[in-house]
Amino acid sequence: MSILDYTKKQIMRKSVWAGLLLVIVAAFTLEATGLIQYYFSQKGIKEEASRRAESQLETTRVKIIDVIDQAEAAVRNSVWITRWCLGVPDSLSVVTRRVVEDNPAVVGSTVALVPGYLPSKPLFSPYSHREMGSGKILLKSLATEEYDYPSQEWFRKPLESGEPYWSEPYIDEGGGEMLMTTYSMPIRDEKGRIAAILTADVSLDWLTDLVGGVKVYPNAFSVMLSRSGRIMVCPAETLVMRKTFQEIASESDDSTALNGLGDEMMSGRAGNIPFRYKGKTSHIFFAPVERTGWSMSIVIPYDEIYGSIRKIGFIVTLMQVLGILMLILILRAAAKNQIRYQAVSEKKERMESELQIASGIQMSMIPKTFPPFPERKDIDMSAAIVPAKEVGGDLYDFFIRDEQLFFCIGDVSGKGVPAALVMAVTRSLFRAVSARETSPGQIVSAMNASMSDMNESNMFVTFFCGTLNLSNGKLRYCNAGHNAPLLFTDRIAPLPVDANLPLGIQQDWVFHEQEQQLSYDDAIFLYTDGLTEAENTEHELFGEERMRSVLHTRRPAQEQMNAERQAVSEFVGDAPQSDDLTMLFIHYLNGGPGQEPEEKRHHLQLYNDLSEIERLHAFVEEIAGEHGIDPSIAMQLDLALEEAATNVILYAYPKGKGGTLNIDVCGSSGKLSFLLTDTGEPFDPTAAPEADTSLPAEERPIGGLGIHLVRTIMDTVEYRHEDGRNMLTLTKKID
Repeated sequence: MSILDYTKKQIMRKSVWAGLLLVIVAAFTLEATGLIQYYFSQKGIKEEASRRAESQLETTRVKIIDVIDQAEAAVRNSVWITRWCLGVPDSLSVVTRRVVEDNPAVVGSTVALVPGYLPSKPLFSPYSHREMGSGKILLKSLATEEYDYPSQEWFRKPLESGEPYWSEPYIDEGGGEMLMTTYSMPIRDEKGRIAAILTADVSLDWLTDLVGGVKVYPNAFSVMLSRSGRIMVCPAETLVMRKTFQEIASESDDSTALNGLGDEMMSGRAGNIPFRYKGKTSHIFFAPVERTGWSMSIVIPYDEIYGSIRKIGFIVTLMQVLGILMLILILRAAAKNQIRYQAVSEKKERMESELQIASGIQMSMIPKTFPPFPERKDIDMSAAIVPAKEVGGDLYDFFIRDEQLFFCIGDVSGKGVPAALVMAVTRSLFRAVSARETSPGQIVSAMNASMSDMNESNMFVTFFCGTLNLSNGKLRYCNAGHNAPLLFTDRIAPLPVDANLPLGIQQDWVFHEQEQQLSYDDAIFLYTDGLTEAENTEHELFGEERMRSVLHTRRPAQEQMNAERQAVSEFVGDAPQSDDLTMLFIHYLNGGPGQEPEEKRHHLQLYNDLSEIERLHAFVEEIAGEHGIDPSIAMQLDLALEEAATNVILYAYPKGKGGTLNIDVCGSSGKLSFLLTDTGEPFDPTAAPEADTSLPAEERPIGGLGIHLVRTIMDTVEYRHEDGRNMLTLTKKID
C-alpha cells in the first residue's frame, strides 16, 4: 500500500466518526430550532392576522365615514335655503331636488314640516328621489295616510332631541322603496322653533358590497350590526334586517359568550375576542362607526389563521429529514474534497505568483521614481497608482522632449487582467505616437484610430493628454472623456475641458485641443474616478470636496501626493477598494525665486519683401550681442533664419498679395528659441525628405537644401499649423 493510499484511508476513517457525531448534533439542533421557529411563527402569524383585520376595519370605516360626511354636508349646506323657504313652502321641493342632484351619495331628500306649523298645510313633505336605473330625479309627497311621516323614526328622533340624527337602517316602503338610512336635521325658524326636518337618504346597497367584500382570509367573513343589534350585513342573507344579534345568541348553545360579544360591539368599543360557535373556534375583530352607532366586525376561523403554519410545519419536518440526508452526503463529499485540497492550494499559489509577476511588469511600464527630473528646477512632479486588484486598468506616463513635458492619465473600462492588457497597449501607443507628434489633439486622434480599429472586446479608455512648454508655461491638452483635472492658480478650479468621447469607441471622432497659460507656482492635479468614488464602510463617497480640501494646502509634489493618499486611506478604513486609484501632480516652477533670470524675449515683424532681410540681419546681430553668443554661432543662426524667412517671403503668400512674418525669440537656460509665424498657405518644411548631399550638384533634385541647412544648424526644428497660422520653432543650444 502506498503512502498516498494509506493517507486517504486515514482521512476517510476520521471523517466517518466525525461525521456521525455531527449528524447526531445536527438532528437535535434542527428539532430544537423547528420547535422554536414554530412557536414564534405562530405568534407572528397571529399578530399579522390582527394587523390585517384591523387595517381592513379601519379602511372600511374610513370609506363609510366618507359617505356619511357627504350626506351630512349635503344637509348642512342646505339648511339656510330651507329656512329661507319656510314662508314659501311650495319652493321646498326645489331644495330637496338640489340636495339629490348635487350629491351622488344621496338617493332621496325631504323637508317635512312639523304638523300644524303652517295652518294652510297641516302635513307637508315634498320628497325628491333618484329613480333606480334611469337616474332621473322624481318628486312625490310623503304626506299620505299610508306613510304617516310624523310617526317615522327619522322624523321623531330629531324633533324630540333637537339634534341631528342617523336613523336605524330600514326599508322605506312608502318613500325610497329600498334599504336605507336617513340623516335628519331639525330646521328652526327665526323665532327658534323647530319648523321642519331636512333629510338625506343614503342607500345601503353599497354598504353590503363594501363590508361583505372584505376578505382578510378566504374563509373569513364580515358582520355589521346597527345600534340596536340588528344585523345589517351578513353572509346569510336570510338574517339581514330580520334578526338581531341577541336573537341569534339566544338560539345558540354558546349564548353567554355571544351575548358578551354583542354587548362589547354595541357599546361602541373596538377590540378582538376569541370565541367558540357550534364547536368551532374563531377570532372576531370589531370596531365602531362613529356617529351612526353601527359596529363592524371580521370573523376569522382559527383553522384559517394557523392552517398554513401547520402545513409549513410538516414541510419543515420533511426538509429537516432531507437536510440530515444532505448533510451525510456533504460530509462524504467533504472527505473526498480534502484529498483534492492540497492540489488546489498549490494551483492557487502558482496563480498568485503569476499575478504578482504581472503586477510587477505592469508597474515597471510607468515612471515611479520621484522626483523624476531632479536636475531640473522648473518642474516638480509626483504620481501614484493603486490597483484595486493585483493588476489594474489605470495608467499615467510622462517624459520630456524638446523642452516640453508630455504627460497623460487614463482609466480603462473594467478591471483585472483584461483592463491591464488594454492599459499596456494604451501606454505603448502614447509613447509611440508622442515620439513623433507634438500636438495633444493629434496624439489622441492617432491613438483613438488605432484602438478603435482593434477593439473587438468593446472596451474603452477615458484619457487626458497634455504637453507643457517648460520655457514659457504654455499648456496644450486634449481630453477624451476623462475627469477634468484641477488647476492651481490663485485658487483651485477644474481645468476647462471639452468632454469628447473616450478612446476606442468611434474611430473617426474629431478630438478638440485646448490651451491654458501657466505661470510660476501654478500646478495641475490629474486623477481617475477611483479617488473621488472611493467608498468607506457606510458606502459614502470620498468626493471632490474632500479631495480639494486636502489639496488646498500648497506642498511639494511628493508631499501633496502622500497627503491625498493618507486622506483617502483614513476615509476608506477597512472597506475593500472598489476601483483603481491614480493621481498625477505637476507643479510648474519656471521663473521662480532662486532660478535663473526670466527668459529674455525679442520680437520682429517683417513684410513679405526680400528687402526686409537686412532688418533680420541686424535683429540677429542684436540678439547675439545681448546674449554674448560667439560670432561663428551668430553667423550660423543668421544663415538659418535667413533661409527660413526667405522661404516664407517668397512662397507663403500669393504673388502681389501683402503679408507679414512675425519672429519671436526667447532665451534662457542655455538655449535660444525662434518662433516664426505667418498666415500664408499651410506648408510643413519638416516634411521634406532629407537631401542627398553625396550626389554631384548636377544630379541633385531642385530644392531641399534650405531645410537641410536649417536642420544642420539648429538643434530642433518643429512645425505645427494652428488657428490658420504656420508656426515654425527653431531651437539652438548656446553656452
